[in-house]
Amino acid sequence: MTTAALPKTSVFATHTYGKIAWRILPFLLLCYLAAYIDRVNIGFAKLQMASSLGFSDAAYGLGAGIFFIGYSIFEVPSNLMLHRVGARRWIARILISWALVSACFGFVQTEAHFYVLRFLLGVAEAGFAPGALLYLTYWFPAARRSRANSAMFLAIPLAGIIGAPLSGLIMENMAGVAAWEGWRWMFVLEALPALVAGMLTFRFLPDRPSDVDWLSADEKRQVAEDLAADAGTRAEHISVRQFLADRRLWLLTAIYFMVVMGQYAITFWLPTIIRNAGATTPLTNGLLTSLPFLAAMIAMLALSFSADRQRERRWHLIAPMVTGAVALTIASFVPHDLTLSIAMLSIAAAGMLSATVMFWSLPPAFLGGVWAAAGIGAINAVGNVAGFVSPYVIGSLVSVGGDLRLGLYAITAAVLMGAALVLLVPKSANR
Repeated sequence: MTTAALPKTSVFATHTYGKIAWRILPFLLLCYLAAYIDRVNIGFAKLQMASSLGFSDAAYGLGAGIFFIGYSIFEVPSNLMLHRVGARRWIARILISWALVSACFGFVQTEAHFYVLRFLLGVAEAGFAPGALLYLTYWFPAARRSRANSAMFLAIPLAGIIGAPLSGLIMENMAGVAAWEGWRWMFVLEALPALVAGMLTFRFLPDRPSDVDWLSADEKRQVAEDLAADAGTRAEHISVRQFLADRRLWLLTAIYFMVVMGQYAITFWLPTIIRNAGATTPLTNGLLTSLPFLAAMIAMLALSFSADRQRERRWHLIAPMVTGAVALTIASFVPHDLTLSIAMLSIAAAGMLSATVMFWSLPPAFLGGVWAAAGIGAINAVGNVAGFVSPYVIGSLVSVGGDLRLGLYAITAAVLMGAALVLLVPKSANR
């Protein structure tokens, strides 16, 4: 059987990419789930850790954000290294190193400890998310990539659905064991999945389609031809100067910065917002926190399938950004109505977190080869500075004004600005 005459939408191609998806996406999802739990459990730990160690909201927001300084500095070098040495080796290194650093949070005693470990956690994890996105470009053409990306990014809401109740359960039931507080046990126990995943990466994460024996020669040919057709539509920058002068690169970076502002407003501050609305115990808070993330998971899947089916990217990004920003604003007006707060926060989370998935279908439309590795890394590095800005801005405004709504208004404004910038993205991104 040959595939030369078969279109991309053929039964054969669908079968081929289905086989690839089932082989690599579940493990990649589990790796990113471990990453995201380790990254954002700091928001849940705040319910006990801040008072236990005497941290102010501003200090806590600063510590939460410092992660992204180390993360951003090492993002592009890490992605280029992955492109050079292969996904299995580099992702295994990332997983194991961040697991060890994350477990060390159980021993934090001072603000200095907190800040240093948050920085080192960012250094350790740098390159994982953009590296995984780059890795998917080796396996899936543009027409199928939103669905592949969404499968991995399901880890973000799953980290809330699974991680929030789990964190609450650990913090309640492990408190006092070996004379340790519950939040300390949470950091140590939740680091274990990343450690195990790192050890399993060599078995479950092949580098390229040509490396595997579970694809036939014709299936490998189908993938190679589809990826080659994609490469013909992308700009291959021939110099660093041309690469850095590409206005599309910086436009995408600015948009992603605003997307991340909204994403981390949700993931870092959601437990605090729900506690203020009336959820008093860690376990109750964890269960209620999982509901907005469940809504986000459903929205991610629906939007990614719609974007691929309609071959439309820009409005599939604008719509969730605007919806999420409006819902977050409405939630700020009902801070003590638990039911209405959960409803609005669910819509806000669905919009803000879906925007992350929708965004990452844009950069591969313009970048190819080694510049895809550098470009995705650069966008993620600069954009994730917002992971520092977002919690720090909210924490500072809360400390100064004594009202969480001030911080949420700032986030809403940033996300709406980002949605407006999407209109400047060339229509050629709709592939």
